[in-house]
Amino acid sequence: MNKPIIIIGNGGHASVLTEILLAQKQTIIGFTAPTHEDNIFHLSYLGTDEAIESYKSNDIELVLGIGTIMPSPLREKIFYTYVNKNYHFRSVIHPSAIIAPSVKLGTGVQIMAGSIIQTNTSIADNSIINTGALIDHDCHIGTHIHIAPGTKVSGGVHIQQGTHIGTGTTIIQGIHIGSNCLIGAGSVVVHNIPSGSKAMGVPAKEV
Repeated sequence: MNKPIIIIGNGGHASVLTEILLAQKQTIIGFTAPTHEDNIFHLSYLGTDEAIESYKSNDIELVLGIGTIMPSPLREKIFYTYVNKNYHFRSVIHPSAIIAPSVKLGTGVQIMAGSIIQTNTSIADNSIINTGALIDHDCHIGTHIHIAPGTKVSGGVHIQQGTHIGTGTTIIQGIHIGSNCLIGAGSVVVHNIPSGSKAMGVPAKEV
């Protein structure tokens, strides 16, 4: 049975998630943010994130509505702060996403409209597969990763935790990308990328 939801954040990514949840007839208690803000769906402002702890962990679920434009520890920090307090993060999947039956999804995964995820791929906790992203067979997408809209990931690709893959990137088959990398928008990745790197271009090169 689905529980009422609190959304963490109030920006554009949170709005997309909110609209998916409302279309699925989910109950949203409200949202948290650093300061009192208006919400385009007229959700209630609950206060800063500390307001979550006024609700018992067994009574609610959380949705992390903070996106990224580069590697950032913020999503990971918030995720583990509340997981360690026994709160659960709801995965959000747009109904138009196509996900093969053998795909394995972690906790708090967010899969946006038009995404396709193919056979024997795994997507670990707290990762975002954004609008229209294509992930082929036998890929491993680690924790706290953001794969931005329109990205194409060929078969057998491994991406380690905390990495941001920019909009419209293409990654050829069998590539390994390390942790906390930034791959610039529109890049074509044809070589392995070590952890902590920034790479961009066609073909992508470390910069």
